[in-house]
Amino acid sequence: MKYFIIPIIILIVLITIAFLFRRKHISEIGRLEHEKMQIQNKPIFEEMMKVKQLNMTGETEEKFERWRNEWTEVVDVHMPKIDSMLFDAEDMIDRFRFKKATLTEKEIQEKIRQCDKRKNDILEELNELIGSEEKNRIEIEKLHEQYRLARKTILAHQHSFGMTVEPLEKELESFAPKFEEYDELTANGNYLQAREIVITLVSKGENLSTLIHDIPSLLTDLQSKIPASIRELRNGIKEMEEQSYNLAHLEIPKQMDEMEMNIEELLQKMSDLDIDTVRQNAMEMFDRIETCYDSLENEVNARHYIEMYFEEVEESLATITSLTKETFNEAAYVQQSYRLEEKEAKLPQLNLKKLETLQKRYDTLKILLEDKESAYSSLQAELKQITDELEGIEEERESLANRMKNLRIDENNVRNRLNDLSRDLQNTDRMLHRGNIPGIPDEMDARLEEAEEQLYLVSQSLQEVPLNITVAESYLANADRVVEDVKGKVEELLENVMLIERIIQYGNRYRASNPEMHERLLDAEESFRQFRYAKALEEAATAVEAVEPGAIKRIEEMLKEHV
Repeated sequence: MKYFIIPIIILIVLITIAFLFRRKHISEIGRLEHEKMQIQNKPIFEEMMKVKQLNMTGETEEKFERWRNEWTEVVDVHMPKIDSMLFDAEDMIDRFRFKKATLTEKEIQEKIRQCDKRKNDILEELNELIGSEEKNRIEIEKLHEQYRLARKTILAHQHSFGMTVEPLEKELESFAPKFEEYDELTANGNYLQAREIVITLVSKGENLSTLIHDIPSLLTDLQSKIPASIRELRNGIKEMEEQSYNLAHLEIPKQMDEMEMNIEELLQKMSDLDIDTVRQNAMEMFDRIETCYDSLENEVNARHYIEMYFEEVEESLATITSLTKETFNEAAYVQQSYRLEEKEAKLPQLNLKKLETLQKRYDTLKILLEDKESAYSSLQAELKQITDELEGIEEERESLANRMKNLRIDENNVRNRLNDLSRDLQNTDRMLHRGNIPGIPDEMDARLEEAEEQLYLVSQSLQEVPLNITVAESYLANADRVVEDVKGKVEELLENVMLIERIIQYGNRYRASNPEMHERLLDAEESFRQFRYAKALEEAATAVEAVEPGAIKRIEEMLKEHV
């Protein structure tokens, strides 16, 4: 049976696959048929009839005939050919010749694509032609109105346009031939060529509008505003020079001569309607004029500054020189008792040399001011620099004076603190020896000796002549740290001794009943007698805590309450 069943199953599978392929190809044929009908049913001829509203001559007539012939070829030639190929493909599918059917379907798809492209190209060109006619009609009307308004403006305001009237009229005259060429092309149905004329005229119209708008204001700048500003500058310079201002370094007359020559060149460029160059140069001239005014104002402000502060600087120079000399003498006296840093010790003499140099600079500045041959701005800069350096010298002098004034205060502070630390150390030592302890550990004796040595170093540094207060303060800081440390260690030791005694007393209640605890407490007592208090505390606490956990904490609390 299996020899019959297997071939039958294979046959069924092959038939199923064949029918699936057939269904797929039938679906593809349906899709291609739909695409063909979409193109075929497109009302292209109706769209082309819209061109009849235009002048059916020249370019329009040629395009219309070409579109009609191309679409007629699509409908009468290519569409029937596609129908025939679709029929052949269906026949191949019915005969299960799927490979050939696939090739035919691809060929049909390509022909449909070509027909669709022809359709789209025709519609695009058609819309471009109709759109060009509509745009041309709207824009040419605006251009005619713009042309009339421009001519009216130029005729009515010739004085505002000056030497540019003639070139502007020539520019206007160039519109007439273009208008005529446009009318001729439109009449002959050449709408796309007419579109190019309109685009050119729109650009020319925009440029003409810019010229008409900008020329009057630019002419006003070149013929009135800038020359008036130059005259004002010349008059201002003359008045300032009569008032003893030295303005030669500004070279403003040279700049004004250059601007006057530039105005002539720019007026010539106006005749050539090169207003972009004129506009840029006019802006630059306004900026240069503004800069010249700022320079003159700066000279006026500089003179005002000098008149206000010149004598004040002279007084400050004398005052600071006198104070620096006093500080110099004071430093020499102070150094007999106190040692200053090398930089501080040399500062008064160094500043006196600086002040001598500043005095010479000030005297030179005074001569230049009296000669009235220098610019006030340069004199002001020198005066400001002298002032700044004076302020720096005075700040250094004042800082040194305060430093020297505080030396005696600092010395007293060190002596007072040394006395305080000595008392603290004595009290600590007394407290240690009066404490109820078997003896003092060697480590504690060493700490006390170190504290005494540090206090001795402070005392010895205060005996030096001249006194170096910085070294004394450094020794004092070390002594302060060591004394405070030993004071804390002594307090900790006495607290531990008291705690050990309480713990042993507390543990005595368990000695009779707990031999092990008794032995541990004996060890703690032996360590205590050997001045090994830290070990004694550890041994006693461990012994009691082993028998009664938490007992140490309760003992500490009771001890705090007692204290």
